[in-house]
Amino acid sequence: MTAPSPDRKTAGGGLKVRGLTTTFATPRGPAAVVDGINLDVAPGEIVGLVGESGSGKSITLRSIVRLVREPGKVSGQVEWQGRDLMAMSEADLRKVRGAEIAMIFQEPMTALNPVLPVRLQIEENLSAHSTLDHRARRQRALELMNIVGIPAAERRLDEYPHQFSGGMRQRVMIAIALASSPKLLLADEPTTALDVTIQDQILKLILDLRDRFGMSVVFVTHDLGVVAATCDRMVVMYAGRIVETGTVARVFAEPHHPYTRGLLGSVPRIGAERSMLLSIEGTPPGLTDLSDGCAFHPRCSFATDRCRAERPPLESFAAGREVACFHHRTVAAMAEAA
Repeated sequence: MTAPSPDRKTAGGGLKVRGLTTTFATPRGPAAVVDGINLDVAPGEIVGLVGESGSGKSITLRSIVRLVREPGKVSGQVEWQGRDLMAMSEADLRKVRGAEIAMIFQEPMTALNPVLPVRLQIEENLSAHSTLDHRARRQRALELMNIVGIPAAERRLDEYPHQFSGGMRQRVMIAIALASSPKLLLADEPTTALDVTIQDQILKLILDLRDRFGMSVVFVTHDLGVVAATCDRMVVMYAGRIVETGTVARVFAEPHHPYTRGLLGSVPRIGAERSMLLSIEGTPPGLTDLSDGCAFHPRCSFATDRCRAERPPLESFAAGREVACFHHRTVAAMAEAA
């Protein structure tokens, strides 16, 4: 399976996120789980969000479509096809969710309703966002189940989630997300807990559907192999902040942030001479304990007094590349030497 070309784009508008911040009130004070991030997704582009658990990837997706409940608070600007989703009323936003922007949630067994047949769960989207009658909705649900590769789809329309395997439930989630032919798909670890064969099928399906429907995709994953196989660009997050961005090929070949270098160094490589994998010392920080400096400095071998006192801004250093590190050129030079 090969990665998509970054030049394949479709017509239409894209996603533009500026200063997106999501905070939660805690007994120790407010915690910024998403901390002022900027993100652009071009039409037809697949962007991968990567980072350790707790880095803010999933909550970023939910914040984009305002699916964060109290005590969470979301601020910033999310522009979708020229409209600011943050300024929309809840009623208007519901017309966008599911119809223009759809989301695949992380765990289908909890995201799907266990007491409703899958047909009704697919048709729920169509009832909200189309004028199709009952017969047409059923036909569309059948069509979608065939598109996502569920065998014997007509017979299985009225089955319940527990009657499907994990991979088939994930396909049902994708069918629900695609019901109204969205232009942006937010995929929150859609291959989690699947074996590698089913994972490969799901990834190929997403790439095929991107080409078929002209969708943009924001793909959250821990798996850098998945990023290499599916994404045009990657965005590395740490402690709720973006620390590096760039095309997948460029970031893999020349990581500029020490955290990105650590993530890539922990992945086995075919033909590599070293037998031991690298690891990143320490653990991610508590979001109520962040200092004024770089959030990664306690775990970073390149850290200096400046890193501990001053937060590095996310800055462009080459065409299509951004990094938030005062010592990124040293990091890149060492990665190249290794």
